[in-house]
Amino acid sequence: MSDSENGEPYYVGIDVGGTNVKVGIVDDSGHSHATASVPTEAERNFDVGLANIERAVQLALAKTAFSLDGARAIGLATPGPMDLPSGMLLDPANLPGWHDIPIRQRVSERFSKPTVLQNDANAAAYGEFWMGAARNAHSLVFWTLGTGIGCGIIIGDSIVTGEHSHGSECGHVIIEMDGGRRCDTGQYGTLEAYASAKSLVRRCREALDAGRASSLSARIADKQKLTPLLIAEAAEAGDELADELIIETARFLGIGTTTVMHTIDPAMVLFGGAMTFGRNETAVGRRFLQRIKDEVQTRAFPVSAAKTVIDYASLGSTAGYIGAAGCARLKFGDAK
Repeated sequence: MSDSENGEPYYVGIDVGGTNVKVGIVDDSGHSHATASVPTEAERNFDVGLANIERAVQLALAKTAFSLDGARAIGLATPGPMDLPSGMLLDPANLPGWHDIPIRQRVSERFSKPTVLQNDANAAAYGEFWMGAARNAHSLVFWTLGTGIGCGIIIGDSIVTGEHSHGSECGHVIIEMDGGRRCDTGQYGTLEAYASAKSLVRRCREALDAGRASSLSARIADKQKLTPLLIAEAAEAGDELADELIIETARFLGIGTTTVMHTIDPAMVLFGGAMTFGRNETAVGRRFLQRIKDEVQTRAFPVSAAKTVIDYASLGSTAGYIGAAGCARLKFGDAK
């Protein structure tokens, strides 16, 4: 096995998203030595996407003294659904046309390196567990809040992937039994249908269309796009509707979190992703997290409610590739 000059193994972590491919060179201690990001161009076809993955890897390596030959293994994180034992990418919604692709094999052959495949939310969860806010915890539930809602569950060094590679898909737990809102998977009443970025925008538009007063009406009329960020800015400025919608989103997440806590009983629950409203650095972000905690306190078993740590994640957009590298380390490194 080839290692760095000081003898410590290093890994290539690849996080493939619908918009960008992020790559990091990560050593055995979890430290990132360099990173690069390029457009995925997923809509063109898989071969274009694979070429962009290679370009991102080369750009990251060019920032270091490391070489691809010296890397011990590659960790690859992509959206699901997937078949992890066979390394197949099945039908990912935000990678159009990437259907039934043996992506682990294709990446391994492209780089002539052993490769491990993992769901992107699971990889990000492992990144937080290994090097982020959960590094001192034994178990973790990690929510990624964005266009949809992803989730990863870690117990010990084990990622909960399930019998059919669909484990930890907690964004699709049902929080409304009778009908409910429809999410993009076609299901009704799921957490994602109520608490994702898409849902927040939809609920805001519905309220405005129903005549609710809000500063957002003028901002939309001024050709500003309605986004969670715009809603958060309005809430920070004292807009009642915007604040109400964000706090309602937190309530839904508190309900979903309680359900998962009663199933897993984790040491820690973390929230990450693009829709975290500035996290603890803003008043809205602090209220958002507190409302989640309040809902858990109301609904969870007392011991779990008192002992489970609920907080924001710390690694941001680096969690995916750090976690992917960590998965490669688990399978192919000395830590396996």
